Amino acid sequence: QVQLVESGGGVVQAGGSLRLSCAASGRTFSSYAMGWFRQAPGKEREVVATISWRGTSTYYTESVKGRFTISRDSGKNTVYLQMNSLKPEETAVYYCAAKSGVYYADRAYDYEYDYWGQGTQVTVSS
Repeated sequence: QVQLVESGGGVVQAGGSLRLSCAASGRTFSSYAMGWFRQAPGKEREVVATISWRGTSTYYTESVKGRFTISRDSGKNTVYLQMNSLKPEETAVYYCAAKSGVYYADRAYDYEYDYWGQGTQVTVSS
């Protein structure tokens, strides 16, 4: 069992930056791949970025490549999402999730993830 708590959301102007954090409980954090997903009003949830359990492999959706960075600190049981050059269309609730099993660096689907946080709101104003 893993419990996830996101933080770091807020309101930022277009072009600004935010860093999201996801604190995980449980001793087996390092055995889970982690992901960040987002859901905008009226839209389906989509993957943003994922990271393998060792932190050696990552995946980014095309629209955030070069602007967002996912990382993890196993000593702190925390995964981060650094978001730069934010755009108004990236306004959404951002969710942290954890999955066991095989990690794929070339794809990510939300149904593969076993545990989810409650989400944190990110609002990008124009």
